[in-house]
Amino acid sequence: MKKGKRYLECEKLIDKSKNYDAKEALETLCKMPKPKFDETVELHVKLGVDSKQADQQVRGTVVLPNGTGKTQRVLVFAKGDKAKEAENAGADFVGAEELVPKIQNENWFDYDVIVATPDMMGIIGRLGKVLGPKGLMPNPKSGTVTMDVTKAINEIKSGKVEYRLDKTNIIHLGFGKVSFGAEKLLENYNTVMEAIEKAKPAAAKGQYVKSVAVTTSMGPSIYIA
Repeated sequence: MKKGKRYLECEKLIDKSKNYDAKEALETLCKMPKPKFDETVELHVKLGVDSKQADQQVRGTVVLPNGTGKTQRVLVFAKGDKAKEAENAGADFVGAEELVPKIQNENWFDYDVIVATPDMMGIIGRLGKVLGPKGLMPNPKSGTVTMDVTKAINEIKSGKVEYRLDKTNIIHLGFGKVSFGAEKLLENYNTVMEAIEKAKPAAAKGQYVKSVAVTTSMGPSIYIA
């Protein structure tokens, strides 16, 4: 793949023969030539676990101290008092069965996260094939299947992110914007890494964190020691 001029300029700022400390890596990212939009800063962590084994899954959520820099639109599946509670808590969309055909037939995806009360999971199950591949299925582990819809909405709106292993045993997530500056990005980075360290499965053997890299959405990776 041919690298663009800006990408090559970014690469010149990186010493590929070394692993950086987190602060230096993020300062370097913030110095890179900027595109015309505020890039997301991404984290890629390779773990020494086997994601095929149920007892070696790594998944959870963490609220970033400085948010994600992205406004999260929340859809809540709830009825009655819980639907009213969701509206009062600032949910962008609230509904129940009537939303199923809209999502299935109209490809309606104007939201980033779905929260559901437990009684709604039978309805949402019908949408598994549509929501699953997009990573939108509510899940008790990520706090998105809950009776406390107010708490769930507040956390998502204030910068809650989910981390989970992919099939290659790597966690990928965005943890802020370049415009945050190195200091705020470092606070978010430390919060995520602490959560991943704490989530180490008891069944994991040997070196847990194999490699850590940070990158901007359109830039080269910097590896962290």
